[in-house]
Amino acid sequence: MSLYYDAAPLLLPNSDQAGSLKSRVFNSKGHKSPPKQIFALVTEASKWSPVLSEVIEKSRLLQFERKLTPNLALLLVHDLLLAKRGISAPSSHPLRLAVERHKARLHAELTKARLRKGLSSIEVLRERIEAKDGGEKRAYNGSAVATGLESEAGFGEWPHPRWVRVNTIKSDLDEQLKTTFAGYKTVQSLEELLRYHPSSAEKLIHVDKHVPNLLALPPATDLSKTPAYLNGHIILQDKASCFPAYLLCPKFEDGGCLDACAAPGNKTTHLAAILHDGGRAAAIPNIYAYERDKGRASTLLTLLQTAGAQDHVIAKVGQDFLRTDPAKTPWDSIGTLLLDPSCSGSGIVGRDETLNVLLPSKETSGLLPVQSKKRKRKPTVDTTLNVHDVSEEIPIREDKPSDQLSGRLTALSTFQLKLLLHAFHFPKARRITYSTCSLYAEENEHVVMKALRSSIAQERGWQILRREEQICGMKMWKMRGKVEACIDIAMDEEIDMAEIAEACIRCEKGTKEGTQGFFVAGFVRQVESPGTDQLIDQEWEGFSDSSSAP
Repeated sequence: MSLYYDAAPLLLPNSDQAGSLKSRVFNSKGHKSPPKQIFALVTEASKWSPVLSEVIEKSRLLQFERKLTPNLALLLVHDLLLAKRGISAPSSHPLRLAVERHKARLHAELTKARLRKGLSSIEVLRERIEAKDGGEKRAYNGSAVATGLESEAGFGEWPHPRWVRVNTIKSDLDEQLKTTFAGYKTVQSLEELLRYHPSSAEKLIHVDKHVPNLLALPPATDLSKTPAYLNGHIILQDKASCFPAYLLCPKFEDGGCLDACAAPGNKTTHLAAILHDGGRAAAIPNIYAYERDKGRASTLLTLLQTAGAQDHVIAKVGQDFLRTDPAKTPWDSIGTLLLDPSCSGSGIVGRDETLNVLLPSKETSGLLPVQSKKRKRKPTVDTTLNVHDVSEEIPIREDKPSDQLSGRLTALSTFQLKLLLHAFHFPKARRITYSTCSLYAEENEHVVMKALRSSIAQERGWQILRREEQICGMKMWKMRGKVEACIDIAMDEEIDMAEIAEACIRCEKGTKEGTQGFFVAGFVRQVESPGTDQLIDQEWEGFSDSSSAP
């Protein structure tokens, strides 16, 4: 039963350990069961949770078996009904017995749930759930588990497609359409691709209309063993993740380019590809890629080699961007900077602060009372949190107030602003992009507003890159920043908050646009005050050791 006891806390909102499900499972040293098995069970049970919660509630399992908590019940019922080997526990274990004595009723309720959806078999229901979830499939106890190559299972009204960027350093779009994707039918609408049925023999592909050399394929498409992927001709990269480099649009004449938080390297290799496409690939400016974490830096180096970008990128392994002196060579020739700092990750598909899991309710009206022959005791308080009672935007537990999330967002946004202000100090810089995979205004519009009203922005003429000034594909993107978020911290009534919000680019997960949650804003240096190149020498004193990321 250790598997279920290890997995059950991971289904509760706002788990004690921050980060993605994968990091919470594989970085924990307190689990008795294999991490892969725990991760697979939690992912699969979460994916099936809307159906299984209905089954558990209709069967009245939690009312008849008071020792079961909603999260344990979800895991056990999942394996009872869907795993070929059944519940992974001794046949005499009390919790296994508590579920199995309701086996007939649970199976009946699953059948009713399937029929209410108009589905002919459990296999068709499984296909429907797999299609909505998206991702690669692997085995857990004989059942299918979806896990993406870049993220864990996705949840949302629309499935998350498999995005593929053609690496133009080694190949081009036409070549890939004729080779790797030969036999695929090109569809003009992303919505048509997202309605793809897994059982269909027809292979579909969509050429993106916003980002050049970007393709969308059905969610469960596995390209990890194709020669194109293994040789770096294609790179698996979410559409929104392509926005920062594309919006930055570095050019040969801009001089050097700097990626301040580079690992795992998708955006860095995208920068290299954009410069490579400029026409003078052999002499493109240096791209400096900072990665302070040496473990993550190894991933960066591998991707640079695979993508053929190692000759264009100088990796600054184990070095902190905040420790650089912008006035010194070679930093004094940097013309463009890409900032994608650590963030809450609240926009990443399947990597919310909490899993998007629907737990069954422990109290249901109209149920028969459960009689007990035992001596009456004082009622105990059930502290198990039902996800129905939790705010979707800021999930909390009753014993974990929202101040925990608020404090973390404050620490993150302080660090993010520090990075952005440091980038403003580079004397030859003309364009900067700032991005996060966060949905929270504290990390997005609030950072932009604070940066724009900073003294360094005003002294050196940094302004927001307005929508009409953005590169074509980004100008076409409809989803924009939130005006109310800009107004929240506005101090200067003369600032046009609507214009700033319109300049910011937002993406939402689970929509028909097929992106993860994302935010990006561009900054452009419109005015250079006299003597500003000397200003750095007077002001720059570096950052103290206390300025490290939270």
